Amino acid sequence: MAEMSVELVAVERLLWSGKASFVVAQTTEGEIGVMPGHEPVLGQLVEGGIVKINTTDGDTLTAAVFGGFLSITHDSVSVLAESAELGEEIDVAAARQALTGDDEAERARAGARLRAAGQSV
Repeated sequence: MAEMSVELVAVERLLWSGKASFVVAQTTEGEIGVMPGHEPVLGQLVEGGIVKINTTDGDTLTAAVFGGFLSITHDSVSVLAESAELGEEIDVAAARQALTGDDEAERARAGARLRAAGQSV
């Protein structure tokens, strides 16, 4: 199986690093799927987007990502986010409560957090 090195990094910490067979991210130009050997690309991540990583171990990691960049080379992908949360770390109850607030940006963040946690919005 072909593989590539992937790093998911937020300003405050490294969320995940390892080998993957497929990465999906939402950029300002649309959703992009990346497999090993992809042409080099630099993309801007959307606010309140989702990144999915299919690891070579057969796991799928999902993260809510808020701004930043996606850098793709022939054998690696770097997701450099302003802020990000792994789906398994998300407080679903707090995200649901944030959906009812007045702040549009905060509602968008809450929606992304819920999608990353596998919840319907």
